[in-house]
Amino acid sequence: MEQDTNNTGDITLRQAQRMVDHWIRTYGVRYFSELTNMAVLTEEVGELARVIARRYGDQSFKPGERANLGDEMADVLWVLLCLANQTGVDLTEELRRNIAKKTGRDKLRHINNEKLTEK
Repeated sequence: MEQDTNNTGDITLRQAQRMVDHWIRTYGVRYFSELTNMAVLTEEVGELARVIARRYGDQSFKPGERANLGDEMADVLWVLLCLANQTGVDLTEELRRNIAKKTGRDKLRHINNEKLTEK
């Protein structure tokens, strides 16, 4: 499998799934169980929420606390990619289907939502 070792260029979802799988099989020994990864995903989403609450909400960071919004988002994506790999989900195809579903269902709903269009 071709890896982007220079960290340049775009990565597709399919490539990301393959890269995560390669990393797990090379360095991670094996995937955690699906249930463990679901718990880890929840934990990572909580860490992302913590950063957002402090950066954009009413809470403040503790002295010396570092927050990297992008890193927290990448952690969430990593575990989601692991779960997709473990369960045989092709996220590229599922995202295509999901966008089509949302377009069919919501293409006029948001445009006609006065709460979104008033300002």
